[in-house]
Amino acid sequence: MTERLFFTHDHLTAELEVLGCTPFEDQFAVILQSTIFHPQGGGQPSDTGWLGEARVLRVTQEVDRVVHYLNHPVPLGAINARVDEPRRALHTRLHSAGHLIGNAGETLGWMPIKAHHWPGEGKITFIRGETAQAIDAETLQQQINQWIAADYPRHMTLDEGIREVGFGELPTYACGGTHVQTLGELGEVTILALSEKKGALSVRYSLD
Repeated sequence: MTERLFFTHDHLTAELEVLGCTPFEDQFAVILQSTIFHPQGGGQPSDTGWLGEARVLRVTQEVDRVVHYLNHPVPLGAINARVDEPRRALHTRLHSAGHLIGNAGETLGWMPIKAHHWPGEGKITFIRGETAQAIDAETLQQQINQWIAADYPRHMTLDEGIREVGFGELPTYACGGTHVQTLGELGEVTILALSEKKGALSVRYSLD
């Protein structure tokens, strides 16, 4: 099993161990003993970056291992890894903003069931809970603005492979994604629109 270092740390560089490198179509599939690269999943795109001089083009989670697809082969053994920092920072902010929107919806009795944190496509989907109240963009906007202004710190727990992430006093979510250290790092989050269809409420959002 690939150890996912991003579960407990925010490292963007590290010395990692290459266990395998095999050709795959026009790329090379690399297995590491541990990784700082977040794979695509949980509504979040994968990290990209570099292993040595080779470019990490995409990263996937396959059963119990993380696979890194490179443009060039790399030798087995120790290698320097570097995550594309601007890409990671954007995805981290988008994912964290999605958590806040989920928290805000829950305060009004709505249950978040699905999240999509891709740039230009941010969306959280809710269903009505038993205590669901009227909900609108302005109410959500005011609530997340208050939490961002409070600059709540991130806290994480990891127990038997289950990782939970939350901010300040807000409820936690079981989540494998990357998150800002404090909510002030989010900057401005904008609720774009709400739409309800077949019992599901979609909230679209963006970063400014």
